[in-house]
Amino acid sequence: MLPQLRSRDPDVREEMDDPACDPRALERTYARFGIVNAVVSAPRAVYREWVRPRLRAGGTVRLLDIGTGGADLPRRLLRWAAADGDLRVVAIDPDARSIAYARSLPPVPGLELRQATTLDLARAGERFDVVLSNHVLHHLSGAELGAILADSEALLRPGGVAVHGDIARSALAYAAFAAGTAPFQPTLLRGTFIRADGLASIRRSHTARELAAAAPPGWCVRRGIPYRLELVRRVP
Repeated sequence: MLPQLRSRDPDVREEMDDPACDPRALERTYARFGIVNAVVSAPRAVYREWVRPRLRAGGTVRLLDIGTGGADLPRRLLRWAAADGDLRVVAIDPDARSIAYARSLPPVPGLELRQATTLDLARAGERFDVVLSNHVLHHLSGAELGAILADSEALLRPGGVAVHGDIARSALAYAAFAAGTAPFQPTLLRGTFIRADGLASIRRSHTARELAAAAPPGWCVRRGIPYRLELVRRVP
């Protein structure tokens, strides 16, 4: 039976956000993020639209990945960028467990991993051509959402763009994720938080209308496939 999805449920908790969660299950979850995100997060479309045109324009492109988790997204972007130009990525996460896992993997040229927040970087005067996040917004309270968007604007260089990708909440998205992950729960997803937390994430996520209403002036919401939203801010 589907939960009620007409309203966002900000009180449902994701297991991996619990500081006391099973560390082995958390590591297995990070290890599987790349597979899951390749299906649900459209990383190639993100690269084609927001990163590659800047690389082909010439010069070094500096990119910030917020809430990097296991750093699967920046690793993928850097691999694709090798054919198009010079990409440098700073990947941040406030969770020490995330950064420790990402640092345990083989190093990738152009990738810098930091345990930090957007406020830390904004206060330090850092600037980027592209600011990205993937499946971060639904974790945030209203105040936290406003703060991360303000930080994103402060972190952009002139001509830069911030793109926060997240899930579009709907009964169809919930049913599709439940059905699509069920066959893999005993095998590929065994011992991870991915299925349970993914379903919780959908319940916590916004609709396009809700996200547009929560965003300050200058931000726009775009719909993507599958069941994806992008909250975008361009700086002249």
